[in-house]
Amino acid sequence: MNPVTSFLVFLCIAAGAATGYFINVYLAFVFFAVALLVSASIKLADVWQKFVILRLGKLQSVRGAGLFAIIPIIDSVTAIIDTRIQTTAFNAEQTLTKDTVPVNVDAVVFWHVEDAQKAALAITDYRQALDRVAQTSLREMIGATMLAKLLSDRKDADDQLKASIGLKTAPWGVSVGSVEIRDVIIPPSLQDAMAHQAMAEREKQARVILGSSEAAIAGSFVAAADTYAEHPMALQLRAMNIIYETTLQRGATILLPSSMVDSMNPSAKLMALAMAVNQTLKPDGEPLAPRHDQPVPPPSTS
Repeated sequence: MNPVTSFLVFLCIAAGAATGYFINVYLAFVFFAVALLVSASIKLADVWQKFVILRLGKLQSVRGAGLFAIIPIIDSVTAIIDTRIQTTAFNAEQTLTKDTVPVNVDAVVFWHVEDAQKAALAITDYRQALDRVAQTSLREMIGATMLAKLLSDRKDADDQLKASIGLKTAPWGVSVGSVEIRDVIIPPSLQDAMAHQAMAEREKQARVILGSSEAAIAGSFVAAADTYAEHPMALQLRAMNIIYETTLQRGATILLPSSMVDSMNPSAKLMALAMAVNQTLKPDGEPLAPRHDQPVPPPSTS
């Protein structure tokens, strides 16, 4: 019993009591019958509801939100349509893709009733029909799509399903807002094979990158060798720089052979020899007097 009916019944009881219900039963019955008739005539629709009204079996009107009245017995409410956005989950189990791979796909469709008259009169149960159409469209889409594309490009699959389902439900007054694939399940054996393939592809890419790096390094070494061959001093400076960087480490001891030092600076030996000669000769070319800590050579007998 809706609020309007309850209110009218209450008025009937109050009126019967006011006129002496126990004295005049006939008048109370009349009030009660009038209350029931008025309550059957007045309807209340929520803002999201559409009432489809038939009059003597023919479409009379589609009423929206608010209060409205109908003629009892002559008019009848054949359907109350909810126009809010609704969701329907559907799936396709063990469906073969275009490359004959069995998959299980779960999806959800967002829809709403756009034309309440068609939804009430053009089809018996539009909810059940929408579910069947969604499953059929999903199976058709899977059968026409490769597994790799189904896994990598779900957006395109969603758009295909939306167009396919919306085209079939439009005559019923049902509009499809969007379709989203939630999950694609493939056999475990195929998952292992795909994982091995992905690992092999990554290893191949790593080896290609390593080979490219080695080639680049080798090219740099060849260019450096050409530069050092044309400019020997550059090689010596580079070697001295390496030695200097090594000595910056604490506690590092470097042993270099004399031949390596001479090769790094061939003029150092000549400079050291010239300094020794200058220290042992007088300015006029005579030998210097021996120092006190050196023995005096014996005179010559010749």
